[in-house]
Amino acid sequence: MVEIPVFSFTRGDAPVLVTIPHAGTALMPGMAERMTEIGVSLPDTDWYMERLYAAAADLGIGVLRANYSRYVIDLNRGADDAMLYPGRPKTGLVPKFTFDGEPIYRTDEVPDESEISLRRSLYWQPYHDAVTEELARLKARWGWAILWDGHSIRDEIPRLFEGMLPDLNFGTNDGVSCAASLIMPIMESVTRQPDYTHVLNGRFKGGYTTRHYGQPETGLHAIQLEKAQSIYLSRQSAPWPISEMKRRAVVDVVGALLRQASAWRP
Repeated sequence: MVEIPVFSFTRGDAPVLVTIPHAGTALMPGMAERMTEIGVSLPDTDWYMERLYAAAADLGIGVLRANYSRYVIDLNRGADDAMLYPGRPKTGLVPKFTFDGEPIYRTDEVPDESEISLRRSLYWQPYHDAVTEELARLKARWGWAILWDGHSIRDEIPRLFEGMLPDLNFGTNDGVSCAASLIMPIMESVTRQPDYTHVLNGRFKGGYTTRHYGQPETGLHAIQLEKAQSIYLSRQSAPWPISEMKRRAVVDVVGALLRQASAWRP
């Protein structure tokens, strides 16, 4: 039933692992026929993320990228589909609605609990098994490991948050998921980037990945970076064209931050 690999993985030897859970666009067999026109266009994809993390390979940093759409299953939600942001609309482990609240599936085509369970075993579990295994390998080699969870999102989504997002949104679960000695110098570096606004633990404090794997007391640290799509797209609507000039600038900034994380020592 899984026609293409659940994820693509390039292993690195630095103590950092970049995870990209929402850049995939593959769908389950027969899924597209069950979806609405807006759903099948996958508007909530984190477009071109692997291109924004192009510097990782040169730094010896591994990258694990999901190949399937977040509409198949959201890899940044817990298997129990617990609420991440109380008081906000819940996007769900297997989303039924787009971020704007539009139906993803045609009438009577919404996945039932048995299908959700199947998706969890086929797509969610293998991805998180791979993350767990790689973090354990890096920790065994270095004595610690850093998970850097890469995301992007439209600047304005009134249903999910008020106003406009800053350009760079860092999340450490309010300081729980990584050491202060790791994140604070990174934030100081971002402050010296005049072209981008930023925030730490604002609207996006980190999803399941950050909250689950970030256990600094055990030597595992996790940071989420949610990038506003305006900093690298020419237009934040279909077909979501990328701006190469903007992309190159973002690659430089992200590369510098990854280099800093990789050089950190507890």
